[in-house]
Amino acid sequence: MSDNQKKSEIKPRPDGPLLVTNLTTLTTESGESIETKETVALCRCGHSSNKPFCDGSHKRADFSSARQTDKPIDRYRPYEGKETTVEDNRTICAHAAFCIKDLPEVFKQKESPWVQPEGASAEEITTLTHKCPSGALTAVVNGERREESTGVGEEVVIVEDGPYNVRGGVSLEVDGNLQPPVAERYALCRCGASKNKPYCDGSHGNLEKGWGRLAES
Repeated sequence: MSDNQKKSEIKPRPDGPLLVTNLTTLTTESGESIETKETVALCRCGHSSNKPFCDGSHKRADFSSARQTDKPIDRYRPYEGKETTVEDNRTICAHAAFCIKDLPEVFKQKESPWVQPEGASAEEITTLTHKCPSGALTAVVNGERREESTGVGEEVVIVEDGPYNVRGGVSLEVDGNLQPPVAERYALCRCGASKNKPYCDGSHGNLEKGWGRLAES
């Protein structure tokens, strides 16, 4: 981001869309760029006929943006290895499943404990946790938490029939106790069904395929 470029910001509107300002990069999961303006309203009720943009459908759908859980947003469980500890935050998880697909030697869905850090090197685990779009997974190596930069500028990536993956440290205007645990990466609900709004909790996986289809340009 250049010195003259204003920082991007996302403001979840009560029972309404995500108001996004100064965002220069809005893309689909496949990398297709979507034209954006200085200020845009992104649908998060799941009913807009002009996705990803809001068309006012949240009013007709009686959409509620209320968070329906009281679980702390930064509730981590550590899985300790000799060198590497994986911190797992179930509250913020969007169930993208990169972990079990890309590093099954460590993330074993059907075993207990499901995270076994001795299965891969510190570098492999760190790389994987940085790929986690929601910020649910972080790595601590020899007692030092591996903070990271995504390596990209501020951007919002629209996942097919899934959430908005926000990367690059885009500011999110929410109460202090709801700030994203990992500022560089978090996933916002766009189906309207999450109980952990404004964040995605994987509820889109229970919806019929095609609900998130974008309007044709």
